[in-house]
Amino acid sequence: MKRIVVIVVLLLLVAGVLWATIGGGFQGSVEDRLEEEMVAAGLPQPMAECLAGRMSERLSVSQLRQLENLRPEEGEADIPLSVAEFLERVRRVDDPEVLEVAASSAAICAFGGG
Repeated sequence: MKRIVVIVVLLLLVAGVLWATIGGGFQGSVEDRLEEEMVAAGLPQPMAECLAGRMSERLSVSQLRQLENLRPEEGEADIPLSVAEFLERVRRVDDPEVLEVAASSAAICAFGGG
């Protein structure tokens, strides 16, 4: 009986990992959370949806977590007032891939290409 329980637990773990990696199980929740955060920060919903989709597809979860540190510094507005301000904050993450994805996503989404 104990052996069956162990096998079932292992199968459930393998299924969970496969669902998360191959089936995109975590992708949807990460994208949804990112979109919610952007809307809460003041971005219009269509822009947030576009950015969240592109960024969640192209960046790792750890890179996305780095973006949580984009808090305003002293003298800055709570929400970046321009794309230049946004990209300056992204530069603070010190990850060229994050900057590249954020810049290209912002440009594509701003022109309705998302």
